[in-house]
Amino acid sequence: MSFVVTENCIKCKHTTCVAVCPTDAFREGPNFLVIDPVSCIDCNLCPVECPIGAIFEEDDVPEDQKHFIALNAELAAEWPEISIVKDALPDHEQWNNVPNKLALLER
Repeated sequence: MSFVVTENCIKCKHTTCVAVCPTDAFREGPNFLVIDPVSCIDCNLCPVECPIGAIFEEDDVPEDQKHFIALNAELAAEWPEISIVKDALPDHEQWNNVPNKLALLER
């Protein structure tokens, strides 16, 4: 089992979570992060580091966010690893808790 980054990360992309990951399982896209399910060891360190509550254990992903399980796996195979903290996106505050952001995901 692994952890999953869900919709609230889109257009926010806080990276404090990557600093605590012992396996460097995070991958970075233009406006979203994902977790590589192969690298994730289910250590439970990243969810508490996410200031916007966008990371869930796979079994606990909200029903309306379940498609992010497959999306994390898909994009983790394409995107580069990120293991250092970077600034969140400049307008991240206005995007926190905005619903239906999937169409805004940049690949």
